This record gives sequence, C-alpha cells and structure tokens, in this order.
Amino acid sequence: MTRPRLLSGIGALAGCFAGFLLDQWGVLHDGERPLPGAREAVDALLAQGARIVLLSNSGRRAATNRERLAALGFPPERLAGIVTSGEATWRLLKERPGPPWSELGRRCLLLTIGGDLGPVEGLDLELVEAPEDADFLLVSGLDGKPAEAWRPLAEAARARDLPMICSNPDKLAPSPTGFLDSPGRLAAIYESLGGRVVYVGKPHAPIYTACLEALAGIPRDAILAVGDSLEHDVAGAHAQGLATCLVASGIHAEELPVEGEADQLIDAVERLAARMDAPPPDFVVRHFRW
Repeated sequence: MTRPRLLSGIGALAGCFAGFLLDQWGVLHDGERPLPGAREAVDALLAQGARIVLLSNSGRRAATNRERLAALGFPPERLAGIVTSGEATWRLLKERPGPPWSELGRRCLLLTIGGDLGPVEGLDLELVEAPEDADFLLVSGLDGKPAEAWRPLAEAARARDLPMICSNPDKLAPSPTGFLDSPGRLAAIYESLGGRVVYVGKPHAPIYTACLEALAGIPRDAILAVGDSLEHDVAGAHAQGLATCLVASGIHAEELPVEGEADQLIDAVERLAARMDAPPPDFVVRHFRW
C-alpha cells in the first residue's frame, strides 16, 4: 500500500483534481472564525476552475450553513453545492422513502442548537419535550452540553425502545475554546444502552449521492475529498472511490505531531488510521492552506 504523501499545502494538487469535497469544521473554520489561510485556499481553487462542494456533518440545514459561510467570508454563491447531513435528514423525514423512515411516527423529541427548528421546519411532525410522549428522537445538536448530560434522557428513551435519528455522526467538533461533544457521542451512548440509532452523514453512503450529483460530469478519480476525520471524511470518501486528503490540525490534532518531521507525522497518521480501522488518506496537509 502506498504511504500517504505529505503536501506543503492544497496548492500542490492544483490541476490534479477538477472537483473538491471540502469539510467545514476543522478545515475551513472553527465555528466562529475562518482558519488561517482557508479563505485564500478556497479562492485559489476557484480561480483554478475547480468545482467545490461543501460536505458537512452539520445537523443544521444547508441554508443555515450558507449563511455561516458568507458571514465568515467564504463565497457560497461560487460553490457547486452545500450538502449537510441536516439537510439530508430533513429530506428523508419529508419523503419517508421506506424503513426506518416510514415507521418513525410523527411525535418527535428534538435536540438542537440554540432552539434552531430548521431541522424540522415544514415537516409534518409534532414536537414533544419528554421521551414518554415521543415516537422517536432527532439529535441535531447537543446545545454545547457534554453528551453525558443527556444520559438520563437517553435512558428514558431506551426504556421505551425509541429509535434515535442522529443527523451528525461526528463525536467531537472543534471550537475556539477546544473540542465540544457532537451528536455522534450521544448516539454512541444510546447504542451502549442497547438503543437503535439511524445515522445520516459521513461516512455513510447516502450523503455522497447529492455531492456527486453536484459534481456531475467529473469522474470520481478526478474528485478529492478534504477533511479532518479519518473515520468520517477519509473512510466515507474512500468507500466511494474518491481520493482523500487529511487535514492534520483538525479533530486529530491532539493525537498527531502536526508540526513534526514529515516521516514522524505520516507514521502517526498511519498508526492512528490502523487503530481506528480506517483507511489511510492519500494525502496529508498540516493545515488547509494553499
């Protein structure tokens, strides 16, 4: 197996790929501000004629993420698409294409961020506040709380064998003050209790369908997926036959010698991938910069 190749920046691949799937948190921004060099890298890729799709495990709708990008100085109108797991979940709840979606019922207990009702807006659902009144749980966000704070609710839901829809499989998200628990961590707790969880988002295949539609006409071997998670960004894209690039300074920063020697960093990436039972990336950058 070929070892991952450490790049000085994403510009080293200019002209090698026509399409790019870019993760959001930990690659472009930290939730409140753009990461150094990220805006310039996006601008440079667009100037090279690349088509870019933002692919995020955010539990929020695509329109919310579009607004966030614009506020941070990224050009959403120049992107080929914005695909979020929150948007994909909304569509599945709207269309009810078959089990498990067609079997969920209407009474939904929603966990979200800051009271955001976007994940259920326009859906034929009745929002409830207690597990005993719910048909299912929809976990879009943990509202800044640690996953353990939601364990009593999870235990009550498990007692009724409620299915949980997790619209963000990520377990951690970077923030200006460190890493925060994401819905995937609560979903893992629920599974440990014997609960049923339906995941939407990376690394699961359905979310890539919309991405490839937005990049129609570009063969898969000309698309590069860039992200900071081995088990989500790299594994998900690899399973779709796409080339992958890991941003070392993101979610795995505490486990990788980001500024170490090249061989030291690549060795650490390979060890971490093996430990996580994830494929190693094709490329590695220390930061998402040109």
